[in-house]
Amino acid sequence: MQSTSDLRTLAGKVGFDPAYLEAFEAKMFIQGPKTAQRLINFFVLLLLATVIATFGVLSDSTATVIGAMIVAPLMGPIMGTAAAIVMGSAQRALSALALVAAGVVATILLSWLLAWAIPDVIISLTYNSQITSRIAPGLMALVTALASGAAGAYITLREEIADSMGGVAIAISLVPPLCVVGIALSLGNWEAAGGAMLLFLTNFLAILLAGGVVFLLSGLGRLAISDDLVRTRRNAFIVVIVATLLVAVPLSVTSLEAVVGALENREAIDDTETWLGDASYSVVNVAVRDEQVIVTVEGDGELRPLRVLANQLAQTLNRPVWVNLRVVPSQVEASNPSAP
Repeated sequence: MQSTSDLRTLAGKVGFDPAYLEAFEAKMFIQGPKTAQRLINFFVLLLLATVIATFGVLSDSTATVIGAMIVAPLMGPIMGTAAAIVMGSAQRALSALALVAAGVVATILLSWLLAWAIPDVIISLTYNSQITSRIAPGLMALVTALASGAAGAYITLREEIADSMGGVAIAISLVPPLCVVGIALSLGNWEAAGGAMLLFLTNFLAILLAGGVVFLLSGLGRLAISDDLVRTRRNAFIVVIVATLLVAVPLSVTSLEAVVGALENREAIDDTETWLGDASYSVVNVAVRDEQVIVTVEGDGELRPLRVLANQLAQTLNRPVWVNLRVVPSQVEASNPSAP
């Protein structure tokens, strides 16, 4: 059996080391004589990351967006908010939260300004993958954010693995969704802006919840030694948990809609293949959009009446639909190797 000293040593390696408290607080909270310089550094990096992320999103460049995630310092004050909550320090929590709010507003405004200066014709909310992937988040986004928030908190507690924080910054997207909000607002698309903002709120709350839990389990919560500090921590956790549950509702709806849409597309493809039968056609794509089904097939020759497919799809989808059939003609020619 392990001795008591061995268990304490193991707990010290896994939990929070009190000797690291001073360095931890200096890293997590912007305070002291260098406050002004640290705030300048924060906003300079944030605005530069916003420029990088905005043009990365507009150009549909994954590599550029990833670079912006690494540069952006927004995760710092969010993690600082989580640490302050666990320590029961309301003043520190409010200061860090105010910095987050200022950063959010600055990012959205700058991205809106940059997108406003770009011609609308080159901005697509439909075909740009950097935009479409951020305007309809689902429950998987919340699960990913919770795991990333926990990893970020664990790394923050240990100076020897601080180099891994860049990976967490990439995994939990903060600045790019805010840039999508600004881009969507520049086009007057409030629905897309709301979806991107929901993704940011999901990531923000996940950092507070998962990060706070990791900080608490590590022993950082022992610094809240008075009843007032414990009460502050408890109330803050209640607010974060309730907010996370509220955010999970639209995420669940989006996930359910995605699953139902995928199932309907699969059923529509099966019906289309049955309708084609032995004809020399192949299915290119089938898209179910409410009461419209867009069917794209490739081949040549005669097809069965379209109403047969429409009736079958209406029965399968359990609602009246009209079919938009797109036929791509195909031609097969054999080349002659001996031809000059």
